[in-house]
Amino acid sequence: MNFELPPELLELQAKTRSFIAEQVIPLENDERQNSHGPSEALRRELVERARVAGLLTPHVSRDMGGLGLSHVAKAVVFEEAGYSWLGPTALNIHAPDEGNMHLMEAVASAAQKERWLRPQAAGQTRSCFAMTEPSPGSGSDPSMLATTAVRDGEDYVINGTKWFITGAEDAHYAIVMAKMEDGAATMFLTDMDRDGIVLARNMDAMDRCFTGGHGVLRFTDVRVPATDILGEPGKGFRYAQVRLAPARLTHCMRWLGQARRAHDLAVDYARRREAFGKPLAEHEGVGFMLADNDMDLQTSRLHIWHTAWLLDQGQKCNFESSRAKVVCSEAQWRVVDRCVQILGGQGVTAETPVMRIFTDMRAFRIYDGPSEVHRWSMARKIVRAAQAS
Repeated sequence: MNFELPPELLELQAKTRSFIAEQVIPLENDERQNSHGPSEALRRELVERARVAGLLTPHVSRDMGGLGLSHVAKAVVFEEAGYSWLGPTALNIHAPDEGNMHLMEAVASAAQKERWLRPQAAGQTRSCFAMTEPSPGSGSDPSMLATTAVRDGEDYVINGTKWFITGAEDAHYAIVMAKMEDGAATMFLTDMDRDGIVLARNMDAMDRCFTGGHGVLRFTDVRVPATDILGEPGKGFRYAQVRLAPARLTHCMRWLGQARRAHDLAVDYARRREAFGKPLAEHEGVGFMLADNDMDLQTSRLHIWHTAWLLDQGQKCNFESSRAKVVCSEAQWRVVDRCVQILGGQGVTAETPVMRIFTDMRAFRIYDGPSEVHRWSMARKIVRAAQAS
């Protein structure tokens, strides 16, 4: 892998960095935000700014209106976008839409892409991914899927409850995972205004950076035409891996930007704030934390770039993306936690963005698979590989 970025990518990196600094960060205190994320009005303004700047939806193919970036290029641009918690919203690369768009490009029919993907790539619509369920349904173990889809003529009738559904409020369409009569998991596409789909409530969560929050959805006798099956029937779990491996990595990219932001703020504070006759940065305890931050940031970036490079070579990277997700979620959390410590009182108040980054980031170690599940999955693959050698 060549770590030297080509001139055009360096230019795009600089362009994105300037856009975030000049067009996005000034809106971080905009009142059009609440505990469930940016409002639709703020999202649309951010999207329009990115469109004017030529940065909208960089991960989607040019045919669909994006920039068609490679995985490595995404790693560079997504990190820059993530420097502000509003950056991914502006560039239309926030979760779950970014992963859904990737899945739609890989699996959806031409008609489905025109109906759902093209307006989403243009920033006109949002989506959600309805898979996680309350107990005894599926969580970290997707085989416990409880939502059902029963064939009735030319339609399927879906019943079930989903929760922790990011972006559910005001989403325009959903990708719904349901179990068919033969027990096979299938993905369905549905407009969110279809009869029988109810947003029961939005869940109070530590993070507030995702437009639409995290919702509880109820599906009661929802009729979906068989033509709106995403891909082929019975291949839901396979398609979930198509979506999740790159999506895990893009989370790492975006949160790396937030961790770097917190570190930059901590460095600046440690240089200026004095205690016991000298700047904090000259005290060994603080200096060691800054050094540890740098190591964790660089380790995260190398895992991201390496896995992105492998994806660009056509590899599936289920193992590598799990490894990167664990390493990055834990390393980046350590960075932000140290920054809170360095800033002291400033770190536990809204006087700086660090407190906000801290509360937003904690969930990263849980969603798209908690660290423990990824370690368990990796261990099984390691043992199987050893047995086969």
